[in-house]
Amino acid sequence: MNARYQRLLWLWAGLLVVLLSLLFLPLTTGGRLLAVGLTVAGVAAGVVYVGRQQRERPADADWLVELPPAPYRLPIVLVCGDTADWPGEGAVYRTAQGCWLRVATAALQQTVRYVRNERPALIAQLAVMFCMQPQQHNDDAVLAGRLRELRWQLAQARGDTRRAIPLLLNSSLSGASLEPLWQTARAGEMTQVWPSDGVPCSSASWLMQADGAHRLAALVRMNAFARFTQQMALSALTTATDDVPPIAPAVVLYHFTPAGAPVVADNLWQRWLSGHTTLNSLPGWLPEMTSEARALPDFILPILPLGGGITPKNRALRRAFCLFSLAAMIALCCSAWNNHQLLQRIGFDVQRYERTAMDDHAAKARAVQILRQDAAQLDAFARDGAPLALGLGLYRGERLRQTVLETIRSYVPPPPPKAVEKIVPKIIRLDSMSLFDTGKWTLKPGSTKLLVNSLLGIKARPGWLIVIAGHTDSVGDDKSNQTLSLKRAESVRNWMRDTGDVPESCFAVQGYGESRPIASNEAQQGRALNRRVEISLVPQADACRVATNSASSPADGAF
Repeated sequence: MNARYQRLLWLWAGLLVVLLSLLFLPLTTGGRLLAVGLTVAGVAAGVVYVGRQQRERPADADWLVELPPAPYRLPIVLVCGDTADWPGEGAVYRTAQGCWLRVATAALQQTVRYVRNERPALIAQLAVMFCMQPQQHNDDAVLAGRLRELRWQLAQARGDTRRAIPLLLNSSLSGASLEPLWQTARAGEMTQVWPSDGVPCSSASWLMQADGAHRLAALVRMNAFARFTQQMALSALTTATDDVPPIAPAVVLYHFTPAGAPVVADNLWQRWLSGHTTLNSLPGWLPEMTSEARALPDFILPILPLGGGITPKNRALRRAFCLFSLAAMIALCCSAWNNHQLLQRIGFDVQRYERTAMDDHAAKARAVQILRQDAAQLDAFARDGAPLALGLGLYRGERLRQTVLETIRSYVPPPPPKAVEKIVPKIIRLDSMSLFDTGKWTLKPGSTKLLVNSLLGIKARPGWLIVIAGHTDSVGDDKSNQTLSLKRAESVRNWMRDTGDVPESCFAVQGYGESRPIASNEAQQGRALNRRVEISLVPQADACRVATNSASSPADGAF
């Protein structure tokens, strides 16, 4: 997949995460901001990573431009090992059956990575063919090392692609047959012979077709060559080790040609043949290989995996759809969770209201206030529609709305508190001239009747203080008027104390002189109003505590 599609996928994934964080995930405001910030940072890092991955192609990877572009449905085989008889001049050789790519065994993993990065749509069509020509080797340790290297490279390539890349083992031999001959061996199938005409048949059928003596000798050599391949190659690939998993070839090919590249003296095949059989390979005297001989087994390509013709755009769209499906599933799960939390919260509020005693007025009022808030929220959802965090066809709050409203209607507010009658102190105002002579503070004879008639509303009681205040007009100096008003108040206090047997603690005597006039002192009528004695009851704690053995109880009233 190219860089443009990868960047678009990163942006698409970031957009989905932001929508989930803002609309569905049960996060706080701070959590949403943090999630959006982390998403933006992650997308930016991904875009930068994609840009860095698109490095300049190495000089030894120019063959990438020769690979077929997507969609390409035919197999692509990476050919490594002994490839001296490669049919083409370039690294890529395309036929009607597929595409062949010559690579070094040590560069097998790197080549697969190049293809994965540049042509990811072709990964599913990759196969590997290892060519082994034992006549070109005289050191079995070197050949075993190449096979181990192949095994390691193929294991790494499978790990990079996360696919089981098929392995084709092509074991070639020159001078073993008068005609080009292929033989294939697959697990669970009979061995097939592929003559030059390209029509496969069994070994018995091939012997009966023509020149049985020659073909019998070739078949004997082929069977011996199969034993050699089993001992030298297959055992090195399939033997279990601690570091590399075993790799079994999907197909083993045996290739016999009339002639080929010059053989090495005392090669592995000659040594094995002389040691295990009485046969002779007779190299070098047969005719040269004709142009009709097939160096690459095109006939084997149809059994290899074929591509589905998926373009990079289609692959990107599939991944985008997968991301959307994952986001949709997460949104559904979050919506279900949010609905569960809503029902649990409202149910808890209803239970708290029902469990609160009705006489616990404060707690009951708080509980019903919370229910009113829940009802307002449910009404808003019913009127405007549920939000996406609760929607997606999963909203279940409507079933609780009627229950909440009925619970609120059952609330009985507490009765209002009884009004406390406020007792306003009663003030009795007496004319000083009716009680005293001018400038005197001794009660006049006959003033007792006036006091008794005027003080019927004044009753001594616990917690109330009898305040007697004397006032004068402005005639005379201030000091004399102050003293006169105080003395007159004391005279009234003494009379009430002695007559009603009221303790002195029930009284408070004050003399204001001319400081608190109720009328103007400029006129005679106003001065007459200012000359007065005022008696009132004032609440005061611990006032007028009358003894119980007194002749008249304060609770009963002295006046």
